[in-house]
Amino acid sequence: MKSRLLIGVASLLFTVVTYIHAQEFPNRGIRVVVPFAPGGGTDVLARVLSQRWQESFGQSVVVDNRAGAGGNIGAEVVAKSPPDGYNVLFTTSALAANVTLTPRMGFDPRKSLVAVSHIGNVPALLTVHPSVPVKTARDVVALSKATKGGLNFGSNGTGTTSHLAGAMFQQVSGAVMTHIPYKGAAPALTALIGGETEMAFPGVNSAAPSLRANRVRGIAVTSRQRSAVLPDVPTLDSMFPGFDIANWMVLFVPAGTPNAIVTRWHAEVVKAMQHPEVQKFMAREGADAVGSTPAEATAFFVGEVEKLGKIIKAAGVKAD
Repeated sequence: MKSRLLIGVASLLFTVVTYIHAQEFPNRGIRVVVPFAPGGGTDVLARVLSQRWQESFGQSVVVDNRAGAGGNIGAEVVAKSPPDGYNVLFTTSALAANVTLTPRMGFDPRKSLVAVSHIGNVPALLTVHPSVPVKTARDVVALSKATKGGLNFGSNGTGTTSHLAGAMFQQVSGAVMTHIPYKGAAPALTALIGGETEMAFPGVNSAAPSLRANRVRGIAVTSRQRSAVLPDVPTLDSMFPGFDIANWMVLFVPAGTPNAIVTRWHAEVVKAMQHPEVQKFMAREGADAVGSTPAEATAFFVGEVEKLGKIIKAAGVKAD
């Protein structure tokens, strides 16, 4: 009886202390872990948002780039951090893909992390070299079947959104395609412009300048809605119902973070996304803003793990 009482008192004290800490949050500097190298679109958006959070929280907010293992190194840093809201993860769809690509990643993001908000999506664009005689996605499929060996499609690397978009297209359309991975978006796009590959699925933000310069031709976006950057380009969903894949950004905190802190973080995300500078940057990058609730972001992430897992397994994709 006495031991039960002591356990009950300890539990109550823990709850009270957790509540007090949550009410005081934040009272020191915050770290935003970006699991990729500096300079990319994800890193820059994290820095733009962090500036707004620093102003709102009244504390320093520092972006910490922890690149490596396809984003797993930085994700694990946050997953194993104290659940107090001072270490957050700003990552992309790579995290969902990695659950299947690297099953021995050392942690399960579905259990070790809590989604705060789905911030936005950057759809990919089915893009071809100007010499490829096609106008629609169905033309691409027909040409691939009529061409000996099919068509080559370049990607930013194995397991990236640009790769999985191509794999999904191949699976739903029956197109005959050979995947050629490059080390990043720039070399993949350079290869397409130079005619080294016939087609690719770059992000709309990467493809837009080359599209305007007529160095490549845009066929269809991979999201269910048309891109605000390329409003005249149709969606693949309009030809292959259900087609929907994009590089997304979600903010996570360690599992066990008090609800009050998760709620505070969500409010700050939504507030920051309403700032003109953030909206301007996201529009320029071709990112469709979302700003979902923690419950919605969690359901979205779980769904993405399942969807990308199916694509990866069906295509036989293996991590490099």
